[in-house]
Amino acid sequence: MAEQAEGFDLVVIGAGAGGLTAAMYGARLGLKTVVLEGMMPGGQIINAEKIENFPGFPDGLLGADLAPLIERQASAAGAEVRMFMEVESLDSEEPYLSLSTPEGTFRAKAVIAATGSDFAKLGVDGESEFEGRGVSNCATCDGAFFLDETVAVVGGGDTALDEALSLTTFVSRIIMLVRGDEFSGQAALQERVKDHAKIEVRFGQTVSEILGGDAGVNGVKVKDNASGKESTLDVAGVFIFVGTDPRSSYLSEFVDLDGGGHVDTDVSMSTASPGLYAVGDIRTGSARQLVTSAGDGATAAIAAHRYIESRSWPE
Repeated sequence: MAEQAEGFDLVVIGAGAGGLTAAMYGARLGLKTVVLEGMMPGGQIINAEKIENFPGFPDGLLGADLAPLIERQASAAGAEVRMFMEVESLDSEEPYLSLSTPEGTFRAKAVIAATGSDFAKLGVDGESEFEGRGVSNCATCDGAFFLDETVAVVGGGDTALDEALSLTTFVSRIIMLVRGDEFSGQAALQERVKDHAKIEVRFGQTVSEILGGDAGVNGVKVKDNASGKESTLDVAGVFIFVGTDPRSSYLSEFVDLDGGGHVDTDVSMSTASPGLYAVGDIRTGSARQLVTSAGDGATAAIAAHRYIESRSWPE
């Protein structure tokens, strides 16, 4: 006998800012809504030491404080949040969409994919070998392991700038390695980084190898892009922030992805598949900001409600 699928009006995949905002709006619009989250609610924001650019919090706040607030709003609106529910695939069972998880199958009238992204890899020797032993993507999580040490931060965007500033609480010196000739992050963060006595910025530098031994990382090999000259820096840790890769593999058999794994959407966050919406980092053209992900979530939930109301559904 086939397993009975659990039915909802709206299933949201992912409990970051975009997903939880979508769930809150969906529930407030009267949709029976569930959020399926593979790990813990909050996504990458729970590791942010201080969020300064989210409206309504002029003094900033911890990501670990903001995530529970958004979850509480979604739950108070009537959305159900289920943790450790990894969606493996999505299929069509016209007029419904079917989602497969290790815990069972879900049936939905509409689905909002909001699974965010993972940190991109440098793809150099030593990166995987020393992951968790000196290679990190989280200053808040791992900075305390490098008290009074010298570390490298690789990248020049918002996240790299933010994380470098967070690391100054713990380490004695930061060598910031930026592949381009300038930063790509916010001007306000750039100025704070350039003015900080603990941070040395080196532009036009490419990391070619991460070095280490039994005790973990002890250096990085760096090439100067202009001269081609290679040098070795003595560092105890390497914090890598060179972009993100969308968590969209579970959609690959259901909807077309671009070369970077992103989902194409229109202005309402609708994909080419009726009833499927994509928000935040996984959609093409995303600004990859907390506030825009939340806006995407609200837009998608409103569009999903209109879609559901416009169709006839079997009892």
